[in-house]
Amino acid sequence: MPQRHLIAANWKMNGLAAALPVAEAIAEIARSHASDVAIFPPATLLPLMHRVLEGTPVRLGGQDCHYMDGGAYTGDISAAQLRDAGASLVILGHSERRHGHLEPCELVARKVGAALRADLIPIVCIGETLDQRKAGKTVDVLTKQLRDSLPDDLDGREFHVSYEPVWAIGTGMIASDAQIVEAIGLIRTWLSERFPGANPNILYGGSVKPSNAAHVLKLSGVGGALVGGASLTVEEFAPIIAAGD
Repeated sequence: MPQRHLIAANWKMNGLAAALPVAEAIAEIARSHASDVAIFPPATLLPLMHRVLEGTPVRLGGQDCHYMDGGAYTGDISAAQLRDAGASLVILGHSERRHGHLEPCELVARKVGAALRADLIPIVCIGETLDQRKAGKTVDVLTKQLRDSLPDDLDGREFHVSYEPVWAIGTGMIASDAQIVEAIGLIRTWLSERFPGANPNILYGGSVKPSNAAHVLKLSGVGGALVGGASLTVEEFAPIIAAGD
């Protein structure tokens, strides 16, 4: 059977308790579509949203976690705490963490290990900057990020990878068809060699919106979308969910 698309809503640092009706509406929409849908709200909303989404087809995830299982790490959240709050997935290595918080691949790999210990499914993000693409370094950058961010612990476990060209995130720019297909093909080939038998969804993220979602999701190898700003309203996110059918 063909792989179901995974449509993931990354709310980033947006959303208060008043946004819970948006999650309820998304859950109703998801019932009538074939894609797997997941929402990644701020950590403050996880317990509330877990109660809203329980019994619906929409899964819940965290936006990041610490590499340790617990301890004196003020302001951080552990993978076990995400799980306890109702999450079943976690985004790791997002470009806003890699570049905004200077997180190296080795730290991302440690976080992946923590997620697996808590029985969370990691979505590991990779992607090149515009300068790296212009310099012809895209293949080298993606290969290094895959090699150094995905630990051997993933062998035999469920996980996903999201290709997010840094220059396309929140800018309104989107990679060309050829760029997306090439990058996702590289990722799939690399994963098949490193983790034989694994069949992760390979998502595309970077200014995905209603006007381009159907086209992107039909490109060869694209297994879903990691959606930022367009996932914050039902009006914009509903057509993206439908595009994954």
